[in-house]
Amino acid sequence: MAEPTREPARQVPVRFQVEVPADLEAGVPAEFANIWHTRTSFVLDFAVPKGPPQVVDDDTGRRAVVNAKVVTRVRIPPQQAFEIARALTQQLDLWEKETGAGRPTPPPAPPGAAGPITG
Repeated sequence: MAEPTREPARQVPVRFQVEVPADLEAGVPAEFANIWHTRTSFVLDFAVPKGPPQVVDDDTGRRAVVNAKVVTRVRIPPQQAFEIARALTQQLDLWEKETGAGRPTPPPAPPGAAGPITG
């Protein structure tokens, strides 16, 4: 049997063989993602609304507020964020070609709100 070589990984293509545990195969439903960063990582918070939008009037004006609960938080290194952005764009392009669908339109603002709901 041949002895594995000890070449640096950057000189040899690397492929991950990913195994998803059975309890994670279904995934977690999320309707919203909030993305932010620190100096050392990008953070993706996936969330679900806790109820319908509430119209709020305060010193910043009138707006709709959606209370949401984070169902999972993922931290990735900055260099991985570029790879994820590239892969997401590639998958969106494939999805559009397969389904014939384009970019979804944002939902209408709730009654009494000044415009679209933004985060």
